[in-house]
Amino acid sequence: MRILALALALCLLPGAAGADTAASALVPFASPESIQRLARSQHKVDFFHLANHFESQSNKAFCGPTSSVIVLNALRSDNDRIAKPEDPSLLGDDVKKLVPPGFDPLFHRYTQNDFFTPEVEQVKSRLEVFGKPRAPKGNGAPGGAVRPDPGIQLRQLAAMLTAHGLEVAARVVDDRLEEATIRRELTDNLGTEGNYVIINYHRPALGQAGGGHISPLAAYDQASDSFLILDVNPNGQTWVWAPAAALIKAMRTKDVVENRGYLLIKEASR
Repeated sequence: MRILALALALCLLPGAAGADTAASALVPFASPESIQRLARSQHKVDFFHLANHFESQSNKAFCGPTSSVIVLNALRSDNDRIAKPEDPSLLGDDVKKLVPPGFDPLFHRYTQNDFFTPEVEQVKSRLEVFGKPRAPKGNGAPGGAVRPDPGIQLRQLAAMLTAHGLEVAARVVDDRLEEATIRRELTDNLGTEGNYVIINYHRPALGQAGGGHISPLAAYDQASDSFLILDVNPNGQTWVWAPAAALIKAMRTKDVVENRGYLLIKEASR
């Protein structure tokens, strides 16, 4: 539990030295400058789909699941060929008793609760996201202790989205991945219909309070060389335009086993 508490507490800690300088370069979405950037952006087709399905995370550990359901709903809400789930947890038993026979009060859409299908739980369960140790496999000693791994790492989230039938390309932003390649892939994605970007970055590198975080990327403005992050924790932050170099630096940071990075996501061929 101490590891989980530490992981969640990072969301509230102040950024590192130099945070004020980095934060001053961020442009809040609800500002005149932001309006200008979005209006002139040539790479913003994702914004309108994502904004239509945006929701904030329900708890401090669910930035990954929240980003994922926003993308899933953006991809599939208008696709009748793909069955979408219903989340019965949205209605209490007292409400269910009042529903007329034959009437379905729930929408068919992805939620932060029904994101955790049996297939997703094989990758990482809801309890493991909150810090429950994973049971040993293979030759592991029965009942042996396994170090908790709270939160969701980049490749784990990629596998979770793949379990939902999506095609996902994970890009670990280490020293081998050049900035030019990152810029090209992100801007190409944001300027093309039918695919999306989820980023995993370190808030202090952007001058924000907290630790590691996950959110969708929505637009790129060439004139200011900045990306629009749809922060899924608007309780403590806001949507912001971040300088491209600063965002790449924030992704080029160490997570548990490797650097953070981004996911390129689209519907798998059927």
